Amino acid sequence: MELFIDYINRSFVFFIGLGASAMMFFIITLLSLVMKVNLSKSLEGGLRMAIALTGMGAIISLLTSQFGPALNLFVERTGSSLVINDLGWAVLALITWSSVYTLLFVFVCLIVNLVMILLKKTNTLNVDLFNIWHLSILGLIIDFYSGYIFISILFVAFIYVLMLKNADVMKPRLNSVLNYDSKNITTTAHPAFLFNPIVLIFNKIIDRLLPSIDKLDFNADTLNQKIGFWGSKFAIGTYLGIFVGLLSNSSLQEMLALSFIGGVCIELFGIVGSWFGPAIEPLSQGVTRTMTQKFGGRKLYIGIDWAIVGTRAEIWATANILAPFLIVIALFLRGNQTLPLGGIIMTCLVPSLLLITQGKIIRMTLIGIISIPLYLWAATEIAEFTTQTSLSLGTYPSGLPDNSLFTSIEAIPIEKLIALWIGRTAAQPTYLSLIMIAGALILYSFLFLWYFKAMEKETSEEKKAVN
Repeated sequence: MELFIDYINRSFVFFIGLGASAMMFFIITLLSLVMKVNLSKSLEGGLRMAIALTGMGAIISLLTSQFGPALNLFVERTGSSLVINDLGWAVLALITWSSVYTLLFVFVCLIVNLVMILLKKTNTLNVDLFNIWHLSILGLIIDFYSGYIFISILFVAFIYVLMLKNADVMKPRLNSVLNYDSKNITTTAHPAFLFNPIVLIFNKIIDRLLPSIDKLDFNADTLNQKIGFWGSKFAIGTYLGIFVGLLSNSSLQEMLALSFIGGVCIELFGIVGSWFGPAIEPLSQGVTRTMTQKFGGRKLYIGIDWAIVGTRAEIWATANILAPFLIVIALFLRGNQTLPLGGIIMTCLVPSLLLITQGKIIRMTLIGIISIPLYLWAATEIAEFTTQTSLSLGTYPSGLPDNSLFTSIEAIPIEKLIALWIGRTAAQPTYLSLIMIAGALILYSFLFLWYFKAMEKETSEEKKAVN
């Protein structure tokens, strides 16, 4: 028996030692085959995932190797507290998809989705399996601080329930914002929309205090046409490189090099990031086919990525407006140690702003500026976890100096802060801390209950207005 256990342990160590890309190649391929996807498509999905992970790691290393020294000079010269590099969403996706726990959380979420559909507690079948990495971060944070994986599973399942309910509640608003007809079955359960309750609170405050503000609104298509090239991803990356060069007092030659590297990396983040969707698509199709066969006679919404709202010009207009505010707020916000780099285009926030305000850019901008500190604080707080976990998984960016902290300005900031609190409390529990955690979770749950009712009320009023 001991020999058998030793063999299993050595095999597992060997498997992990293959590296994240190779490991995920085998896992995605085998899971797809289990879901009755044909061999060719299964291999294609596994290979795409391996290439996407490898490509993302290479871009992150390029960004950090070039920007790292300049940022360190800035910190040393000025004594700035912005000592944590934001490497964007890619670094978190790389960490999570390099961990076998992510597959565990995917399995848990699939079970939760199936049970909720069976019990008729949701009409959404979420096939956006790739973006479960957002929830995996929450589970990994709790496990990192406490070592209790079952607490991670419970919290991930709890948040996933809210995501599915939110997808149902958002569906009428999505139809309105995207001009879908009543027969359309597309929705999204993307975690970025978990910020909706906070946006709704601010939106209602604006209704009370600034009821005439919408008269000042403007056309996003016109703004984007005027901005043109100057608001493109590689242009924003170029500005970022110049900004970092100015901070570090670099020479003109160094500043130009940084600006070109910034443009390349920000553009490539979007290109290589688009490879992850097709990588997980064969597995998603297998899951969809299996679930549809079980519920063939029932109408289900299909939950996909937030990008379905990316067709609205207000998304990109607001993202461009918020970018300079993000940098300025980061420089002066107390408690923040994160310097925005990879996450400067805040696609983690603007989809929620669009949906709740229904594309009113002035409201989107105001609420976005007010919300930015939450994202910066969350990014700062998870930096220790992000760095240490990356080191343990062998995904630490090669261009970063030793002992440098890095993070990501990404979605679900409130949930990340709660996960941190749960993990630290579980590691060293006291009666007071347990009571406070319970109170926070109850308050968080009531926030969503209020939001669900408020959205249903708004939807009902909109229908009456149309009729």
